Amino acid sequence: MQTRHARLVSAAVFAVVTLATRLSAASPEPTTGDQRLADYFRAETARLAGRCLTGLRTLDDWTTKRAQWRAELLEMLGLSPLPPRTDLQAVVTGRQEAETFTVERLHFQSRPGLYVTANLYLPKGLTRPAPTILYLSGHGPVITNGISYGNKVSYQHHGAWFARNGYVCLVPDTLQLGEIQGVHHGTYREGMWWWNTRGYTPAGVEAWNNLRALDYLSTRPEVDTNRFGVTGRSGGGAYSWTLAALDERVKAAAPVAGITDLENYVVDGAVEGHCDCMFTVNTYQWDYPQLAALVAPRPLLLVNTDADNIFPLDGVERTHTKLRRLYELYGAKDKLGLVIGPGPHKDTQDLQVPVFRWFNQHLKGEDPVIEMAATKFFTPQQLKVFAQLPADAINTNAHETFVPSAAAPAPPQSEAEWAAQRDAWRAALTNQVFRGWPETAPALALEAKFSVERRGVILRGFEFTSQEHVRLRFYVAQAAGAEKPARVNLNVLDATGRLSHGGGHWLGGLRVAFAAELTDELAASASLPAADEEGFRVLQAQLQDGPTALVCFSPRGLGADAWSGNERAQTHRRRRFMLLGQTLDGMRVWDIRRATQAVRELENLRRAPLTLSAREGMACNALFAALFEPGLARLDLLNLPASLRHGPDYLNALRFLDVPQAVALAVERAPVLLHQTTPMSDEWNHPAAVARNLGWDASRFRTIALPPEAKPNGK
Repeated sequence: MQTRHARLVSAAVFAVVTLATRLSAASPEPTTGDQRLADYFRAETARLAGRCLTGLRTLDDWTTKRAQWRAELLEMLGLSPLPPRTDLQAVVTGRQEAETFTVERLHFQSRPGLYVTANLYLPKGLTRPAPTILYLSGHGPVITNGISYGNKVSYQHHGAWFARNGYVCLVPDTLQLGEIQGVHHGTYREGMWWWNTRGYTPAGVEAWNNLRALDYLSTRPEVDTNRFGVTGRSGGGAYSWTLAALDERVKAAAPVAGITDLENYVVDGAVEGHCDCMFTVNTYQWDYPQLAALVAPRPLLLVNTDADNIFPLDGVERTHTKLRRLYELYGAKDKLGLVIGPGPHKDTQDLQVPVFRWFNQHLKGEDPVIEMAATKFFTPQQLKVFAQLPADAINTNAHETFVPSAAAPAPPQSEAEWAAQRDAWRAALTNQVFRGWPETAPALALEAKFSVERRGVILRGFEFTSQEHVRLRFYVAQAAGAEKPARVNLNVLDATGRLSHGGGHWLGGLRVAFAAELTDELAASASLPAADEEGFRVLQAQLQDGPTALVCFSPRGLGADAWSGNERAQTHRRRRFMLLGQTLDGMRVWDIRRATQAVRELENLRRAPLTLSAREGMACNALFAALFEPGLARLDLLNLPASLRHGPDYLNALRFLDVPQAVALAVERAPVLLHQTTPMSDEWNHPAAVARNLGWDASRFRTIALPPEAKPNGK
């Protein structure tokens, strides 16, 4: 039964990789946007890789940074500050006997209600505390008739093998694949992009559960707490890296197929074979050798195969090369090892035996011939911990509470109170939310592409550089004869292409007169709008009112820069941004900033008041862009989400503030007008109260409630 299950798990892993390859091969012809995005990912990956573990010429260079880097790692796992080490409430629910060892079925609570189910393998006849292995399970589900027996069952042969050779070994379940099932695939499968905004990753839950597993083992008289080792494969390999990096109690580590570098994950696409539990919230833009380096100078063995599609060999070798330099500084080259076995992503003896020898050498000080194989002894039913799952378990929805959102603050009562709050928020936005923005903005390199006058309207097209490998377009429509308009309305377009004013598709009216100039935009439009003669006449009237210059701009991945592929392809592109310490929406905020700068470069628009307009999710991006761009005349936003929980994702933002607080920040800088076709919620009381308490002009924050079918009038 277990052999068949192992085959099914291996087949499932292979199927994921094969499917990713097949989908990639079946994708439409790459667009210009696709090519630029690939160049962007290569450049950003190379930038982070180029600074990873560089400048370590002496041991002091490393030791002065180690504490800071460990603190950053804790933060990127959602563990800063560390949760309290509450009572584990450990319970042994039963035992299974084998000839030379006993297995205890047990559970403990790493936090109240966060249950960890595990099997503890104990050698019989121990006369003193023994070296102890924490074996961390990978993705090996064992589920029959809707009952999960935990992935610890898939890896029982490792626990038994260690116990038969004199080690205590604890094999815990993971969050998603334990007896109480949680979620590892929030962004990958469930569309929970707000995980990024909360600063949550299931890798943090796994790290915390494993820290507490060491706490539990430290209470057992059978355990020598000075001889802890950690290992595991695949997901368990990744968790092994993280635990060893965080906790000095781990004296030796041997992760198996659990790490590679950003080049493999981002450029080569290995991210598509992994769920979210493999990755930190990469606020500080690490490459993965930096995480591995925190294990030094303790014994560390990297184990992989030569044909692993989700942990490719070249990335493992690059990681080892960077670590080797650090171990050389310590004079500890003998404590860093690399084992490469033949075959795909699979648990084989070629990998198992070197790991066993590594722990014998570094935890026991011996190297005997290994004469037995790792075999399974029990059925899943024999290793199950719970007869009935506890009613108070929070595992299934751990993501809701593991990293708390910032509480909504009371409106400040004084200028001093406001200044302190505002400055703290701005610092957090700069350092922990939008840290992935370029440190230095490149030249805009603004280029005029065309200027055409037809039917009393002048349409001009421009391109500019938002950042390296991100070249974007915007279009300026003006009434003929109105060279210097009285105002400029910069519309930031979302995937629908609809204007925030009037509600129509911007291409519908303009294509009546300018189809030839808008060929790329029309070809890239997801829902091609028909030529709209009435829309063109409305546009003419709007341009003459004031007169007004209308600017239409699509951030990266939209409009003429649209990326090809299905929803799955778009999901994994968004995940690549996450791995680089960015989010797609966060970089679109940057694009909007750069677009406002580019528009101001135009001589005839430079002095006209500029209004920033957007709708729904893109309105959120425009709002946050306005927090960094001075001199806007107004923000005009349609159906702005009341919370980032239901809007764009920016790393960590909800740990500090939400949309109403961002609106208050914006109101201090420029008037904000909200058009809402849904009922106004109480959240909007916050910016109104801030303005009132601080004596700001009441007109700086206004809301207009519209019936669902109504549209703002553009005034």
